[in-house]
Amino acid sequence: MPLVQESPSLQSRYLSLTKDWQRYGAFLGFLLFASFCIQVRGDETEWREFRGPSGQGLSFRNDLPIFWGGPFRPPTWSVTIPGQGWSSPIVLGDSIWLSSAEFVAIPDRLANEKLEASEYGATDFQTHGSVSLFAIRVNAKQGKVEQVIELGRVEHPKPIHAMNSYASPTPCSDGQRIVFHFGSLGTYCLSTTGEVLWNRTVPLDDITGPATSPILHQDLVFFAFDGTDAQYVSAVELETGKEAWRTERPEIETTRGAERRAFSTPLLIEYRGVHQLLAPAAQWLVSYDPLTGSENWRCRIGSGHAIVPRVVYQEGVAFVCSGYMRPELFAIRVDGQGDVSSSHVLWNWKRQVPEIASPVLIQNSILFVSSLGVVTCLSQRDGTLQWQDRLSGSFSASPTATGDLVYLTNQSGITSVIRSGNKMETIATNELFGETLASFAIYQDGFLIRTHPELHFVRKSELD
Repeated sequence: MPLVQESPSLQSRYLSLTKDWQRYGAFLGFLLFASFCIQVRGDETEWREFRGPSGQGLSFRNDLPIFWGGPFRPPTWSVTIPGQGWSSPIVLGDSIWLSSAEFVAIPDRLANEKLEASEYGATDFQTHGSVSLFAIRVNAKQGKVEQVIELGRVEHPKPIHAMNSYASPTPCSDGQRIVFHFGSLGTYCLSTTGEVLWNRTVPLDDITGPATSPILHQDLVFFAFDGTDAQYVSAVELETGKEAWRTERPEIETTRGAERRAFSTPLLIEYRGVHQLLAPAAQWLVSYDPLTGSENWRCRIGSGHAIVPRVVYQEGVAFVCSGYMRPELFAIRVDGQGDVSSSHVLWNWKRQVPEIASPVLIQNSILFVSSLGVVTCLSQRDGTLQWQDRLSGSFSASPTATGDLVYLTNQSGITSVIRSGNKMETIATNELFGETLASFAIYQDGFLIRTHPELHFVRKSELD
């Protein structure tokens, strides 16, 4: 029997469900494009990993939509996605890939007994009898699901947080192969035709379920494993799935397992011609040599844990959120060696820092939205407050920026398009129905927006 089969039951259920801003000046445009290109790896412009080619939610396009939704600006297409998941889509040519999972429920009595037996309690958790893991390919031009590939099935999975899904990590690709990661449930490398090339499973007690996404560099895939029982970063060979290196985290000053965790996706940067892999851990931001795993430097970032936001980086400075319970934002120079905690922190900010959504860099500012919708804009240089405002709703998705516009989507599917200057200027408020925790991806001149249970493609309408 082949390792991968199309899932007829899930596919049949899916089939049954499926019945301007003006252009800125040439000089500014050149500067923005040049700044973006510095952060993009190679000539890659496709959205092949979480937050796109820069890993930071940035786009140089000036033809993306500002308005969508309602009777006059419906999505170009919408398609029901089988199963459930909060991973973002990635784009390979005219194919969109995303992960999903379908679980089998168990009776409430048994579920409650299982949750109450957990050392972490029943509050805010969910549990199921089994979970099936899927890779899904969507035709980007037609908006149709073309493949539903069942990768594996896990019996009696551990409980996960009620806000999480079994398919939250975003896949990544080099254009030839696609890596799907489901945390401790398994990792699968596929060809672009959907053939499983290798798979591996790494046990980890992460308590709340899978979160951190894999990323690629040269022929290596990088993972951060920060659970209650083990904390390390590793690289595996993209060709074989064999581990190339593993590096343990710095000492974490707590014995409580829940406070030793982290969920942030690593970021690959280039500083003075040398690549660094930046991977936040509980209490630390650490820089590694991506080829060998050796540690370049480490910086203490308070006593936080369970860090979700991804690092952002520009011009020799990394900006990192410290995690629960009182998140702070740190600006750290990346030119150090060893422990740089007392020498390389430029500034830190302590108010309304996000627990989940990543920041975004725009012009000379850093902008972020808290879980409760407080939007803050700081100077990158010294961390001074430029403005602070509020949007309605709760926020989990990371923002996307192009030019001087930032797109912020709340959990109800409402996207606020704002312009950042001396204050927050709301340009548009767009609504798509459905719960939304996934971050945007970009295909050609439009946005891919994942709600539950649909994937939407929005682009400029004839009215714009």
